Amino acid sequence: MNKIPFKKDDTVIVINGKDKGKTGKVLKVFPEKNRVIVEKVNFVKEFIRRDQSRNIQGGIMEKEAPIHVSNVMLYCSQCGQGVRARKKILEDGSKIRVCVKCESSLEKQ
Repeated sequence: MNKIPFKKDDTVIVINGKDKGKTGKVLKVFPEKNRVIVEKVNFVKEFIRRDQSRNIQGGIMEKEAPIHVSNVMLYCSQCGQGVRARKKILEDGSKIRVCVKCESSLEKQ
């Protein structure tokens, strides 16, 4: 099983599919299925049945569906586009992810 290069709260850009070009934040990662849920991307309609015992009103609800990891890339705010990441070891021994093109850090502070 491959390791997914995305973490929760990473900013990614969609590179393939109906939402191509949209950027968003990773809400959830499913490493066993190689999928991620991205904020405000890949909306699907879910039909909710009315249930009076639980006080639920029926209707149509939109929610984000998972996207395969091959259809998203990490987004570099310096470059303004999707990039690959490289690991860099700092002087204190900690590892961070950096942009391959501009060498800026992709980690959230």
